[in-house]
Amino acid sequence: MIEILAPSILLAFVLVGIHSLFGLEVVRRGVIFSDLAVGQWAGLGMALSISFFDNEYKYLLSLIFALFCGLLISFALNRVKNKEAFIGLLYAFGSGAVMIALTHSSEGMEAFRNLISSDILFTMPETIYKSALLYLLIGLILWKVYPKLEGLYKDMLFFVLFAVTVTGSVSLAGVLTVFVFLIAPPFIALSFDKDNLLFAWLAGWFFAVIAIFVSYFLDLPTGYTIVTLGSFFALLSGVLINKKV
Repeated sequence: MIEILAPSILLAFVLVGIHSLFGLEVVRRGVIFSDLAVGQWAGLGMALSISFFDNEYKYLLSLIFALFCGLLISFALNRVKNKEAFIGLLYAFGSGAVMIALTHSSEGMEAFRNLISSDILFTMPETIYKSALLYLLIGLILWKVYPKLEGLYKDMLFFVLFAVTVTGSVSLAGVLTVFVFLIAPPFIALSFDKDNLLFAWLAGWFFAVIAIFVSYFLDLPTGYTIVTLGSFFALLSGVLINKKV
């Protein structure tokens, strides 16, 4: 059993590690839907690759669309009055465009299900190691370079790194799974008045590992189990622990 579950547990640790780092900043900024928007635009690149390029150039197209969406969001933070509505519309555009693109593919619905949430049980260890190295580099840039910048340049660096991260993560786990890894751990941490990365990591790893074991023993899709349990624990912490304002 451990041999089967080990890669998915390792992947969950990696994804929680990098996305909690971004998630705390996203929650502080109040741009919660940015991950869904960037993820959906990365998915649009994948959909175009599937429908029109016989699955070639998938990563390149996903990265181009995700970067473009990230840059639009960084622009919106400085120039658009209703930034959350703008980001929501970016997500809506990406969602609609994905469905339109996948209508040209015979495997459209299956591709759409994988895009929303993949079964991470079958992720190859080599893929996880490569992603971990990339995310480690991104984390170091966020730690060392990002705090030294200001204004538009700071926003652009954040969302460019965010787009690169989401592009890789969506291909591994799907848009909804990545969104839960981004938002649920920092939300739980902040519900406990713990505005720190370590608490977010522990919260994310806790529900991810439980979800993986539950999905294995009950024969459930792993990605959707993570989405459901992660959201449940976050909602529970918000209802039971958050103080009235």
